[in-house]
Amino acid sequence: MKRFILAGALLLALGTASLADGLFWVVGNHATGKCDIVTSNPVIIGDIWFGDGPYKSKADAKLARSTIRACPAVAPDDEKDEDSAN
Repeated sequence: MKRFILAGALLLALGTASLADGLFWVVGNHATGKCDIVTSNPVIIGDIWFGDGPYKSKADAKLARSTIRACPAVAPDDEKDEDSAN
């Protein structure tokens, strides 16, 4: 019985880790004064002062970033650079 519980817990842990692939978060960064879109769950310490998400697509994360009051508006040139980096 203990083997089945352990196997179930291991399967659950691996399943949730695989679900995190392809997700996006919006994070506020004090060092840059911007809100960035990242692909890993942010740790809120140091220069990272908030995290919002997860979002299923980068477009959803961009839309959310535009509605967060603490995030400065993104210049069109910066958005092009961001899109070409990915």
